[in-house]
Amino acid sequence: MLPALVHKTWRDDRRAVIGWAVGVAAFTATYTGFYASFQGAAELKQDALPQGMLDFLGIADMLSAAGYLQATVFSLIGPLLVLMCAVTLTARTIARPEEDGGMELLLANPLSRMAFARQRLAAASAAVSAVAAIPLLVLILVVPAVGMDIPLSNVAAACAGLVALVWCFTGIAFLIGAATGRRGTVLAVTGVVAVATYMVNAIGGMLDGWGWLRWLSPFHYFIGTDPLHTGWHPAELLVLAAVGALTGAAGVILFDRRDVGV
Repeated sequence: MLPALVHKTWRDDRRAVIGWAVGVAAFTATYTGFYASFQGAAELKQDALPQGMLDFLGIADMLSAAGYLQATVFSLIGPLLVLMCAVTLTARTIARPEEDGGMELLLANPLSRMAFARQRLAAASAAVSAVAAIPLLVLILVVPAVGMDIPLSNVAAACAGLVALVWCFTGIAFLIGAATGRRGTVLAVTGVVAVATYMVNAIGGMLDGWGWLRWLSPFHYFIGTDPLHTGWHPAELLVLAAVGALTGAAGVILFDRRDVGV
């Protein structure tokens, strides 16, 4: 039986979670569904994006089904959507009730502060994981329907990377919220970290001698192994999960020790 605080968190966030899930599903289905039309325009496919832009986005090609799917769903907009969901929902765990003055009521539950933080983090992690898993459910149906020649196991590997990326940034956002108690700080700092690490991954892939930079970016562990072509890479997924677990645990400890005015 799940703790009551987890149920309450899900109940409070249900509209936001449903909205994000519908949006991610619509985005994934729409862009994947365009593949049949895109496939018929060989010259357009070849010149759809300049080579420099393809290199920046880490896309090997747009001629193959895997290259098209990576370009449209997994390179930029797809990760951006699920990360926005993760950060906004995680900001509600600690920072929003603290700013709104509702933290005292929440902490009135017969729980230790560490148990409170763990349950709020667990509820948010489960919700954002469910949203991040939506592309897999959609692609399992759409990829065969539109004639994409991609093994579904490779599609599952890319989607697992997306979930692991979300875990990573959920932990980071929770740590910032637990340390500061400010929703705006969570959104701003996590956003800056996401943009900066995305740029690090992109620049590291474009400039000779700077490839080592990519190992500093979560996005390299998510998509740098090209899972749509090469399949599963468990070590990279574990790195993302470990970062999320460590930052989340640090957030629980910081919240337990920080004076929140109650």
